[in-house]
Amino acid sequence: MFLPVLFALSFLFSSSNAADFCVGDLNAPQGHAGYSCKKAEAITVNDFVYSGLAATGNTSNRIKAAVTPAFSSQFPRAGFISSDNAVYVKTLGKGDGMVFPQGLLHFQINGGGTPAFALASFSCPSPGIQILDYALFANDIPIDIIRQTTFPDAAQIKKLKKVLGGTG
Repeated sequence: MFLPVLFALSFLFSSSNAADFCVGDLNAPQGHAGYSCKKAEAITVNDFVYSGLAATGNTSNRIKAAVTPAFSSQFPRAGFISSDNAVYVKTLGKGDGMVFPQGLLHFQINGGGTPAFALASFSCPSPGIQILDYALFANDIPIDIIRQTTFPDAAQIKKLKKVLGGTG
């Protein structure tokens, strides 16, 4: 009797967060559950980008190896659009990394003339959902980025932005 009740109750709880993402406020005191979240107005794209992997490690040691850490305190930080249509975009360099919050629309553009390397890691097999039309056209993402990542031409993108209330 106890196991069926426990099984039924397990469906009442979700392992996902209520917010799109939480950028830890490293200036606030750390509690038992970690850092509190920054206010949305204080979050920038740099909170999702880490450039520390671009530096060459010192391998002039006994084992000829170096470790470049990217822990949460160094990596509190291409581009993505939050569910309230805020755009976070950044030009990444060699060795840079970026976190895309689970379930949010994201994009990458290889602006160079050579192949690019990407490494992806997922925290959940079932991401959230967004309505693509509103995410792409009801915000201030530049028309040129949308043109490069979708099929409509610039004139059609301007029309869609006008209909859905976007700018840019």
